[in-house]
Amino acid sequence: VNLMRRRILSGKVIHSDDTTVPVQDVGKTKVGRLWTYLGDLTNPYIVFEYTPDRKKEHPQAWLKEYGGYLQVDAYGGYDGLFIGGDIIEVACWAHARRKFYDARDSAPAICNEALRRIGQLYEVEREAKELSEAERLKLRQSRSVPLLEEMGIWLKQTMGQLLPKSQGAQAIGYSLNQWEALKRYTETGYLSIDNNSAERELRPVAVGRKNWLFAGSDAGGETAAMLYSLVRSAIRHELNVEHYLRSVLAHLPGTKLSELHHLLPDEWKRDLAAETSSAAANP
Repeated sequence: VNLMRRRILSGKVIHSDDTTVPVQDVGKTKVGRLWTYLGDLTNPYIVFEYTPDRKKEHPQAWLKEYGGYLQVDAYGGYDGLFIGGDIIEVACWAHARRKFYDARDSAPAICNEALRRIGQLYEVEREAKELSEAERLKLRQSRSVPLLEEMGIWLKQTMGQLLPKSQGAQAIGYSLNQWEALKRYTETGYLSIDNNSAERELRPVAVGRKNWLFAGSDAGGETAAMLYSLVRSAIRHELNVEHYLRSVLAHLPGTKLSELHHLLPDEWKRDLAAETSSAAANP
């Protein structure tokens, strides 16, 4: 898991999000957090971290050696990472869209227009999905950038039509406060329009909470984070998780530290495929 973390930190993009975890404490249940960190396509691993609270020092410590794009929600704990450092913020259009969707009853015409404009951005992304990075960047520059320029003007003009504390105004304010980070995905062909990939990795945790109910302690939360890291990284590579873990546990005692990378899910999968191919060729 530590090796996967180092690989993730060496990449160009990291997606991150967090969720609550009930944790047994003396005579009560407290609320801990599970954070997920997703590496890019060159470092395709998923690492979870457990923390006893949501203080900003936790993501800041995890990412202290990182330099690249970080796609997250608007949680204030990340803000310090983007000031004078090597980490570049990328915001999430799914979060911005959700704000307008939730505010539809307060300002239906304005919110529906915002949703229509955001839908146009996603339509470009659907067209760009199968393109190369260079082609995707070209499409975003020609189609998405003008849409964003028009939307930015519209948001500023529309803000004055709403009461400052209304839901509609808050939705617009969220987008305007995040505007530079919301536009950033158009700078390259490898960034995403939203942070949904990180959110998806937290769904198994949400389902799991209904079954295992709570972590038995902070140490139990740390163990859960390690297990989620191994399992979700294996699933990312479409592995049989039980087969993979049995193999890793069997080989781990005799594996040198310098050879540990062979047990990473992508390398393990490649080596297994080579062994299977060799066995088929030499029965």
